[in-house]
Amino acid sequence: MKLTPTTTPFFLSVFSIIILWTTSFAFTPRTFLQLQSSAVSTNYLTDKELWFTQTLDHFSAYDHRKFEQRYYELLDFFRPSDGPIFLRICGESACNGISNDYLTVLAKKFGAAVVALEHRYYGKSSPFKSHSTENLKYLSSKQALFDLAAFRQYYQESLNLKLNKTKGENAWFVFGVSYPGALSAWFRLKFPHLTCGSLASSAVVEAVFNYTEFDQQIGESAGPECKAALQETNRLVEQRLAANGKAVRGLFGATQLDIDGDFMYFLADAAVIAFQYGNPDRLCSPLVQAKNNGEDLVEAYAKYVKEYYLGSFGVDVETYNQKHLKNTAVTEGSSDRLWWFQVCTEVAYFQVAPANDSIRSSKVDTKYHLDLCKNVFGEGIYPEVDATNLYYGGKRIAGSKIVFTNGSQDPWRHASKQTSSPDMPSYIVSCHNCGHGTDLRGCPQVPLSPEGNAENCSNPDAVHKVRQQIVENIDLWLSECQETDV
Repeated sequence: MKLTPTTTPFFLSVFSIIILWTTSFAFTPRTFLQLQSSAVSTNYLTDKELWFTQTLDHFSAYDHRKFEQRYYELLDFFRPSDGPIFLRICGESACNGISNDYLTVLAKKFGAAVVALEHRYYGKSSPFKSHSTENLKYLSSKQALFDLAAFRQYYQESLNLKLNKTKGENAWFVFGVSYPGALSAWFRLKFPHLTCGSLASSAVVEAVFNYTEFDQQIGESAGPECKAALQETNRLVEQRLAANGKAVRGLFGATQLDIDGDFMYFLADAAVIAFQYGNPDRLCSPLVQAKNNGEDLVEAYAKYVKEYYLGSFGVDVETYNQKHLKNTAVTEGSSDRLWWFQVCTEVAYFQVAPANDSIRSSKVDTKYHLDLCKNVFGEGIYPEVDATNLYYGGKRIAGSKIVFTNGSQDPWRHASKQTSSPDMPSYIVSCHNCGHGTDLRGCPQVPLSPEGNAENCSNPDAVHKVRQQIVENIDLWLSECQETDV
């Protein structure tokens, strides 16, 4: 383990507002929360690395070990006199900088500083030199929330020193997309005294054991023709897999996936990304055309997978290989193993095939997921979904001043809070290519448009209206926070 000396925590007197937000829209295959591929923009506003000494175990009174956690800082738009601080919550992948999405527009509007803290274990913020199952016991959303709280205190103190301020704090507000969106909502829930509000974009606040609604949403987003083509393609692939598995795996460039469930999960995810990230026509147009022309659907789908999913989108087949997931080395590819550990212990989101009218293969079932957890991490690993929802509240989260947003085509929206309640408005951004994090990334969601430009959305007005609601809520909650000095 990388040990650093114990340091004295900083305690601050007055309140401020920080906005926590995701930095890189990372993609973790199989669970598809965020995107980790070559399609992700590397157009960072800053990629200068800074370091914070973090506590390893926030829940122990006896373990005082520390580790170094990476973060970034952007002060280009900051108004030192009274500007807020936006902290982008990084999620289940390496955090390599602060990207240029709609947060840039918000930072300019509010005169905000932007900071981004890398999630523990991911990227360069691993406490250990090995990601053995034993060493992963400090990887959880609960520990991550305390990381954010400790960092918030530290950063405010360091900013005061930089600005020669002897008292008072800036304003803070919380932002996040996807799993970081859930962290954003949970941060406001658990630490309401540390933030005036939260934006929880595509926030998966409900842990789900068998997430059948995921596949059902893909069918709805695809529409009747494309859905039928996908279902027929899946049926044909399963037939060929039984007859000559080596040949069909080779057709898709995935010969290393020896387990049928891994291979069929890979093919299911290849379709998912088209709808989740705002490129539905890239998949549906050629597949429907092939079906209407009586062409080989498996060949047509393989062409899409190799040219788009593995090609321009940049996913590595190896991320679906359980042999790869068992690798405990701390490398750039560690994110796959790390997120699966969180899946297998906290949130599940098992994307199983529904009993009827499924698009994905029936091989992707509950047993497949549980076997993977056992094979990769050993005996005794099981997702405590009920405990997670008991701790945070799931869709019944009893928070306040949290904005929830979801894209109409996003399969993850069914694990989010889609109905408004007092002090927690919820908005659906509805359009043909409105997927994961549309309110902050625009269309398509991948590749990223500068400043989250929404002009390529099939209904830009829908995005603009939701963004206006976001701005109004941020403005209101910041002003209320400053008035009460809380």
